[in-house]
Amino acid sequence: MSEQNKETQSKQNAPKTTSGAETVKLSTWKRLTAKKWVFPATYMAAAAIILTLMWVYQDSGKSLSDETTGLETTKQSQTTGTNTPDAVAVNANAETLQWPVKNSSEVDVLMAFFDSKASNEVRQAAMVEYGDTLTPHMGLDVGRSDDKTFDVVAAGSGKVTRVEKDALVGQLVEITHSNGLVTIYQSLGEVKVAKDAQVKKGDVIATAGRSELEKDLGYHLHFEARQDGNPVNPETLLGQK
Repeated sequence: MSEQNKETQSKQNAPKTTSGAETVKLSTWKRLTAKKWVFPATYMAAAAIILTLMWVYQDSGKSLSDETTGLETTKQSQTTGTNTPDAVAVNANAETLQWPVKNSSEVDVLMAFFDSKASNEVRQAAMVEYGDTLTPHMGLDVGRSDDKTFDVVAAGSGKVTRVEKDALVGQLVEITHSNGLVTIYQSLGEVKVAKDAQVKKGDVIATAGRSELEKDLGYHLHFEARQDGNPVNPETLLGQK
């Protein structure tokens, strides 16, 4: 074999090297990392993955918390034996008022509540005249046809919050009820309750008397109702006489 053939065969049998391929790959990576958008894109992709994992974790924790709260609420309801519909039903059964006299069939309405929406004639009849002054009547006056006194009772259960004597309206009693309603009894004779006393609906609190403001009515009861400080027509709160 000639020397030239031996040299050619030796080159063909020589082991292959990967340095060329590695050089190409390394060069490609360097060119890629040299791009300005590579690192921001990589950072945003990593941030998106982290945020996704956090959302999944939070949703799992919230679901577990909701299930735990629902379980605790159910256990509490079973333990106490109460629920919202029952509570609403109890609140709905508020005490109704009765006529503030011992025997309503023995009295007549002497002067009605001033209703601004009523006819002119009705409004004039519900004006209180004292001296040269006309004042709208903010209550309900009742009395006997024979002008005799009668027992006055609490229209509803509550606490006596005022007992006093006024020069114009006479002796008065004020009762505050649990629903914020206040009932006022004026033109009284003998008062039979004291301030801070607890009374029940129908309890006798006084007798009918007279007052300087409505002296023409004789023995009578002037009855008022106020809700949150505003006058209310008593006849809308009372049952049938």
